[in-house]
Parts: sequence; structure tokens; C-alpha cells
Amino acid sequence: MDRTVADLNIAHFKKLLSTEVDPAKRQTLERLLAEEEAKLAHAEAAKKDSSDKA
Repeated sequence: MDRTVADLNIAHFKKLLSTEVDPAKRQTLERLLAEEEAKLAHAEAAKKDSSDKA
């Protein structure tokens, strides 16, 4: 995964959350944000593990 894309997605979801007032939409945005942050963390951990083995 491209870190830049993940960072942009995270920033985008945070920006949308800062103005969204509809509870259902906020819940969806919070879920998407959490999923994107988890993907990024997983990718970073995998990258670290592979560099530790090298």
C-alpha cells in the first residue's frame, strides 16, 4: 500500500468528520477512518518486519 494514499485518505476522513453532524454518516466515516488507520499500521508493521529480517 502506498503510504501517501493512506495518509491522504486518513486526512480526508478526518476533515469530513470535523464538519459532519449526521450520526449515521459520522459512524460510517469513523469506521472508514479506523479501517484506513489499521491498514496503514499493518503495512508499516509488515515493512518493519521485512527490514528487520534483511
